[in-house]
Amino acid sequence: MSVDTFRALHHGRATGDPLILPGPWDVASARVFVDAGFPALATPSMAISASLGYPDGQGTPPTEMFAAIARIAHAVDVPVSADVEAGYGLPPAELVERVLDAGAVGVNLEDSDPATSELVEPKRQADYLAAVRAAAGDDLFVNARIDTYLRGATSPEAAIDRGKHYAAAGADAVYPIFAPPEQLRPLADGIGLPVNAAARPDGPSPRELGRLGATRITFGGGLHLRTLAALKSVAGQLTA
Repeated sequence: MSVDTFRALHHGRATGDPLILPGPWDVASARVFVDAGFPALATPSMAISASLGYPDGQGTPPTEMFAAIARIAHAVDVPVSADVEAGYGLPPAELVERVLDAGAVGVNLEDSDPATSELVEPKRQADYLAAVRAAAGDDLFVNARIDTYLRGATSPEAAIDRGKHYAAAGADAVYPIFAPPEQLRPLADGIGLPVNAAARPDGPSPRELGRLGATRITFGGGLHLRTLAALKSVAGQLTA
């Protein structure tokens, strides 16, 4: 599927009708989501890492992560965006090449330094995103994750500042992870790009997040964890 199809899914959406992107961790889960009617998917690094036996946060060798993404992308007929954490230390051109070779049309890139768990200076991250955009042209949808809330900031100003840098660098959307739902609209208005919000079991529904200002909804590793919880329940019944 083309990046144009995926990009178009983010625009012209009615309030309360966000793009809902389930996160498959293997081919079987991807096919379940496609059969349920979802128009696109977004792989979560946490769930793929867990399914491969690695810890989250750059613990999975890039070769294995890209191979998993490729298996998913080549098994379904809808666009797939790939969470590649902070880029695995790859030069932008190589990162773009590997993402596109895997069959993904979008990429999620975070702005925390995996070595220190600290925020990357916003201009340096913007320069990296600009280099990714230059290497990809229009062939890749770039979702720029903003980790200010994850790192302790509680007001939208810091996220908006970073988001403006990333928008100027060519990002298609921003993902202020763990932003309070009531701040989604100010973030979207302040940055001027579609905002990705994460749906959580104890939080607002995906449609409510859409009404609050999110354009697209992802789940991180949440769907994988819920699946494992269900499997644990099944396992407990096997010897009953």
